[in-house]
Amino acid sequence: MTANNNRAGVRTASMLNELFTGMQASGILDHLMENYPGKVIFSSSMGAEDQVITHLLSGSGSNPPIFTLDTGRLFPETYDLIAKTSERYGFRLRIIFPEASRVEEMVNASGINLFYEGIEQRKLCCQIRKTDPLKRALRGKRIWVTGLRQSQSPTRGHVSLAQWDQNNRIIKVNPLLEWSEEDVWAFIREHRVPYNVLHDKDFPSLGCQPCTRAVLPGEDLRAGRWWWEKPETKECGLHRQG
Repeated sequence: MTANNNRAGVRTASMLNELFTGMQASGILDHLMENYPGKVIFSSSMGAEDQVITHLLSGSGSNPPIFTLDTGRLFPETYDLIAKTSERYGFRLRIIFPEASRVEEMVNASGINLFYEGIEQRKLCCQIRKTDPLKRALRGKRIWVTGLRQSQSPTRGHVSLAQWDQNNRIIKVNPLLEWSEEDVWAFIREHRVPYNVLHDKDFPSLGCQPCTRAVLPGEDLRAGRWWWEKPETKECGLHRQG
């Protein structure tokens, strides 16, 4: 049954990818909400791209299918943005937390800042705080909307408008795939979309506070994420392929 589901998912993702080619992001989201009622979910990291999608989804009903992961290590400015976003659009963002007992066990076994000790320790922290809670949030859904853009980093060159996510067994849709950084900020300015004030302080990509720094002139957009690692390892596992 799993193999059949995978094949069906691949076929549907391929059809959607073809359908969405040349379509505006708003049209992609409208199609998903109309054709997959109750089966679409959007994971927001509260970054600039995700705020654009939140704005676009805000007109889809009184309770858009949006959630964000609270790892317990976010910036204070990110928590402020969660509150401002809820106030602006009139609905509460659903917050997904990691399992407290697993976080407690990990920290007591490996230290509060274990992620600095090596890639495996960092991946463990990301798994417990992010990827496992994500799987719980995606359960029962068919479409996972994200704010991924191809130009964000070298690790995202494989991204397409719609693709089968084997790890989570769900169709992933990336409506801002071909948007540039300039496109994102032009939209935010035009529609007065609330955004994280850290973006104004050279933080183009935001995650957990201990693992994120401002970027330097000439660095790529995700250089400030896990800056002690090589560029090809800079994913937390949320968007891992294979």
